[in-house]
Amino acid sequence: MGGPGDPPEGTPEGAPAGGEDEYRSVVFDESFVRAARLQEFSARERMADHAPAVRRRPALQRGLSRQALILVLLIAIAFGTAIYMGVRHPYQTPAAQPPEPVRMTVIPLAPQTAVPGSTDVDELYTHSPAAQFGVGAEGIALPASRRTAHFSDSQVVTALTTAKDYLVNSSLDPEVLTGGTNRPVRVLLDPQQLEQFDQSFDHPAADGRHAPTGWLVRFDPSRTELAEPGIRVQGTLRAAEFDSNTLEVVADHTFVYALKPAGSDAKAEASLFTVRRELHFRFDRDDLRLHQAELVVSSVQAGPLACADDSVSRLRPLLAGQTAKAGGPAGTDPYATGSATALCGSLATSAQPKL
Repeated sequence: MGGPGDPPEGTPEGAPAGGEDEYRSVVFDESFVRAARLQEFSARERMADHAPAVRRRPALQRGLSRQALILVLLIAIAFGTAIYMGVRHPYQTPAAQPPEPVRMTVIPLAPQTAVPGSTDVDELYTHSPAAQFGVGAEGIALPASRRTAHFSDSQVVTALTTAKDYLVNSSLDPEVLTGGTNRPVRVLLDPQQLEQFDQSFDHPAADGRHAPTGWLVRFDPSRTELAEPGIRVQGTLRAAEFDSNTLEVVADHTFVYALKPAGSDAKAEASLFTVRRELHFRFDRDDLRLHQAELVVSSVQAGPLACADDSVSRLRPLLAGQTAKAGGPAGTDPYATGSATALCGSLATSAQPKL
């Protein structure tokens, strides 16, 4: 029986005997082949006599390569930096600057003759320049609104509506007119103006900054009361951009009140009292969202008043039959810093009812 390497028919004739021994040095079994390491001669090794005969191939690295680790690290750093910059970045939004104090001017207008009066309020209005004025809030008409470069139609309407609400609350509310409250006006102001507003009522001053009558219309209830609740109004509202972040509304209205002495009966003569108010409001986007206004300028002309009377805290109108006392407004001290110049005007006879 032949060996494992013999042909089935046995060793051919003439073949050298002991073939297995002859090729034993070049025949490898399967386990030897599997265990062998792949080796490759490099060109330099093939050329050099004393160099190592073979160069081992680098072993296969397991896990992430160095390039992959660097990439993952860079991504993690970028992600962490983005989160940090989103929470705390070097370009912090500057804090909102407090608004400038309201600049206000109150000018009393003294009559040149005795104040006309009548027991018929309608007759007074009919024979006065206020005959065609609207009554109450209806006399404060909103203009046609159009969007601006940086504000929408609805934002412009909001600014105009807020300005109208301020006029109604500060010029037509009976509780405000008699000095009973100032809250309806206060709630419409930008919160940063409340300190100046409160100081004006706690410590009134003729300094052009802290006159209660610059914020609202207020009569002295010990001397005056409304003869009729229907107050006549006429004026205009104009809205425009002050800058890309601010809307400005200018309100210019004339209010005419029928007044009579406090505590008088129905037979007492009434007279007309006129207040011209020009107010400048500004609205940023927060003001528009919160339905608040920043009052910037308040210019008031009111009469008939006596120039010598204090018109800063409360208005003390001259009533039917009264005349202005001789003398000008309260003295002005040019050495006193921070004080405003006392002003007084003359009420034209054409502004009085023709009875």
